[in-house]
Amino acid sequence: MSAKPRAASIGDFLASPGFARAYSLTVLGSVFASYLIEHTAGRVTYVTIIVGLCAIGIAVMVARRREVSILRLMPTTLLLFLGWALASTYWSTDGTQTFVNWVSLAAIALLAVVIGHIRDTLQTVRALGDVLRVLLSLSLATEVLSGVLLDTPFSFIGVQGNLAQLGPIQGIFGTRNMLGFVAVLAVITFLIEYRTQSVRVGLSLYSVILAGTLAAFSDSPTVFAIAIGTGAAVGALALVRHTRPEHRTAVQLSLGAAVVLALLIGYFARHPIIRFLGAGTDFSLRVDLWNLMVDLVRFHPVEGWGWFGPWAKTEFPFNAINVQLDETHATGLNAYFDVLLQLGWVGVILFAAFAGIALVRAWMVASERRSVVYAWTPLILVTLLIDSIFESFTLTGLGWLMLVLCAVRAGQSRSWRENLETETISLPPASSASL
Repeated sequence: MSAKPRAASIGDFLASPGFARAYSLTVLGSVFASYLIEHTAGRVTYVTIIVGLCAIGIAVMVARRREVSILRLMPTTLLLFLGWALASTYWSTDGTQTFVNWVSLAAIALLAVVIGHIRDTLQTVRALGDVLRVLLSLSLATEVLSGVLLDTPFSFIGVQGNLAQLGPIQGIFGTRNMLGFVAVLAVITFLIEYRTQSVRVGLSLYSVILAGTLAAFSDSPTVFAIAIGTGAAVGALALVRHTRPEHRTAVQLSLGAAVVLALLIGYFARHPIIRFLGAGTDFSLRVDLWNLMVDLVRFHPVEGWGWFGPWAKTEFPFNAINVQLDETHATGLNAYFDVLLQLGWVGVILFAAFAGIALVRAWMVASERRSVVYAWTPLILVTLLIDSIFESFTLTGLGWLMLVLCAVRAGQSRSWRENLETETISLPPASSASL
């Protein structure tokens, strides 16, 4: 008689709001601190943590099965992208490695889907804000200890100890570009916290200053571009939200045309822009890498060379690229070109559809709903998609987690599934005559 109540109590515990918050904090903290965990406790430890969180996440979804609609579990485009990546095991140069990397991709996606269903947008913002405050504070403390107090690098976690020279610094995230990327995500999250009055004003002020300072000291050449793009998105979204409903369509179309025009101007004026940013050498290395990747895509234009995520440096074509460039690249430094190389044009189309539809859905929700918390999802997506031009962070780890989480969040508010469910619910019961 005691077995059934015990099973019921475990299910109630897994479905409780308190456990949902603890689980979200643990997932976000583990994935965002993945570099620190791997370089202090080892990769096996990190993999064990992710496997355990996936198992718990599945149990949580089972406990909440009455609240979860199968139709709205995840975006169709995400399912198609994962399916195509899995199919690439059949033509990959190393099918076993491709499958292992696909499992890693699917595991992080699973964690994002679980969080997307057990936490609403404000709760997600609060959880991410708490995690980023701790990790960015730890990054600053580490840099002060390494660069000021001890004046020695912490090579085992990639900290070079350059804080006294005002950067570049890496914090606990391994590279300056990753630190800058996380800092921009943090600024957006902290400002949304402030606007929704989710935390005390003093804590919000500390958080924004902390993230802004670390972004500046990272001296990342991509932070400036991300900040400009995200700032423009903030202005555009504010304009749409303050436009009368009957005029919003015209404003949205005008903004879309402006984005296309800006992209064209940015392409044709790319050399002056690069000189202005002072990133000529850094960007020229990227251009050489991308050109070589495009050349190799021509051998497998439709299906690509197989999914690897982070490059397997001993596998072709990644080893050939590094040998020819005399470099040790671990990614293609561009998510779109990386997908093109590994999954071909089919993969690029699926990835673009997945990210693009998520952005459109999130943008429409944020422009129509009154609460400012709905602005978090499209602004995070804009940051991810802009950063994807310069890095491949959105294909693995914390970048992939945030992309899937935002896509799930956007799909819950605006989706063809929502209309389908509404129509199904509204259908009258069949009469006995019709049977």
